[in-house]
Amino acid sequence: MDTASTPVRIYTTFQALVRSASLIDVVTGLAFVWAISAAIRAPRKQSRTTKLRGPKGSSLLFGVSKELFKSPDTGSMFEAWSKEYGVAYELPMLLGQKRIILCDPKAVAYLFSRDTRSYVGTPGHKAAVARMIGKGLLYAEGESHRRQRRSMAPSFNSAAVRNSSSAIYKTINKLKVAWQASIDANGSGSVVLDVQKWMNYVSLDAFGIAGFSYDFGSLDGTPNPMISVLDAFAAPSSPSFWDKSVLFLSNFFPFAVNVPTSRGKMLDKLRSRMSEICEIIIENAAKEQEEASNQRVSTIRLLLKAEDEDSDQRITREEVLAQARFMRVLFIASYETTAITMTWALFELARHPDIQTKLRKELLSFGGEPSYDQLTTGFPYLDAVVQETLRFRPAAQERVRQANEDDVIPLSEPVRTKSGELVDSIAVERGTVIGISIPCMNRSEATWGPDAKVFKPERWLEPDGITKKAREVKGHRHVLTFSDGPRTCIGKLFAVAEIKMVLLIVIKNFVLEMRNGPDTKVEMTRGIKMRPKVAGEDGIKVPLRVRPYKG
Repeated sequence: MDTASTPVRIYTTFQALVRSASLIDVVTGLAFVWAISAAIRAPRKQSRTTKLRGPKGSSLLFGVSKELFKSPDTGSMFEAWSKEYGVAYELPMLLGQKRIILCDPKAVAYLFSRDTRSYVGTPGHKAAVARMIGKGLLYAEGESHRRQRRSMAPSFNSAAVRNSSSAIYKTINKLKVAWQASIDANGSGSVVLDVQKWMNYVSLDAFGIAGFSYDFGSLDGTPNPMISVLDAFAAPSSPSFWDKSVLFLSNFFPFAVNVPTSRGKMLDKLRSRMSEICEIIIENAAKEQEEASNQRVSTIRLLLKAEDEDSDQRITREEVLAQARFMRVLFIASYETTAITMTWALFELARHPDIQTKLRKELLSFGGEPSYDQLTTGFPYLDAVVQETLRFRPAAQERVRQANEDDVIPLSEPVRTKSGELVDSIAVERGTVIGISIPCMNRSEATWGPDAKVFKPERWLEPDGITKKAREVKGHRHVLTFSDGPRTCIGKLFAVAEIKMVLLIVIKNFVLEMRNGPDTKVEMTRGIKMRPKVAGEDGIKVPLRVRPYKG
């Protein structure tokens, strides 16, 4: 018997079972697992976690998890529950699991401040991170996380972004040239462009050049195997029932991330392409070390240097290799998070021509390309537009953490428990799962006032534009788009600078219009992360009409 072929036969048999599985099969299997899970939990001692009120699930099996998974706007769901049950409440999830939701600035700030130690990633989240991008910075907890972040921080501080600004401008100017060429070729004085695709390319190329001395060449049309893989996530597709089921279950069961799906195959291809590119990046880092005149310091170079230092704070060789070979976390953060935010910014400016005109007037008052410091402090309305985009259209959706020890979380206002008692803090037992909705925190009317659901950059310039409650929110200037605490986004300065540079060059040179008018409907769809798309379009397209600005 050929033992080498045994795994292949097992895999083939498993795939056959997967393809033949019906809805009844899946539900029956889940019911069985739920029954076993309930039987195991029954004899346990009573939980010390405060018993909070919350909505009832639509079923004993799924709780509210199916509704959240399918919802295009989970932030509104969390906000509605907060109005009914208070700033902290409990949700019934899959197979009888419970999740506490925090919608309170004080409680959220407390949890984020203790992240990576008292609160850590759930097993399901960590399994997904490990499969997709490896056991690097996003996977690490505690001291390992602190060491790795400390070694990478110099690549993303203000000095590093300042030194990279010319490279970012050079990349964005390629976009300007390409858009003008498309307009000229069309011959009608304007052209409809999928701005989401272009923002993907700008973000990827800028981060590759500025952060890793690697040119993806996506704006030049250079063939690149990784670009084709990333584009596959944006291609029109109808996920099979099995793919959607596995994606749903992977939020609760770590082993599900290894179940073969079409999405999983794309992630495997992405990981393979990124590993190839990381080898090139490491070679570039070695060349940088030989060039004393090179002022820009790549992330890989800093990691290798940190590993070689004779210090108790140095990171281990295994951690260096993990970060070096799994740098896709930073590329994906660039390609996805920054590109999504820039797409939303262009969309909102096209939908609000008055805001676009006001922004253009400010940008045209400055000739040439401003320096990083001028860009940071010299354009108040640009800053307000970017900050409002981060608040109103956060790329991040929900942060889910698990208590690593028993704790007590303080609240800014009391909530009523299931027993009717009013409490101003909640006890959480080790293992308790806690969720924080970023869209809810960023757009809650209770926090931001009655105009919270309005795209309004002026709120950042008016004396009382930011409510007292909103000022209690920590994070980057009172929004949680970049998270907060030890896990706050390490590349937020780079991201904000890049978004500002893109808007500066695009809005100074072009006029953006909604192709089908200001009432164009936008939906959310899943790429690598949740992305916007114009209703009726294939894939994740966001088409806008673009014409030159002629004064």
